[in-house]
Amino acid sequence: MGSLSIWHWLIVLLVVVLIFGTKKLRNIGSDLGGAVKGFKEGMKDGEDAGKPDQRTIEGEAKEK
Repeated sequence: MGSLSIWHWLIVLLVVVLIFGTKKLRNIGSDLGGAVKGFKEGMKDGEDAGKPDQRTIEGEAKEK
């Protein structure tokens, strides 16, 4: 038994689209993209944790 050819993958893709529909697949893709973006931002914040935040203002916070 060899590897799957391009025709096998196209048939699998067609079946997945028929089962879930394009709208649901688009929503899954956007959710996955948002999760990856959030993960990257979290990693970036973790790297900056050792550095002092230049946006921080010393003193009391004013309430509205």
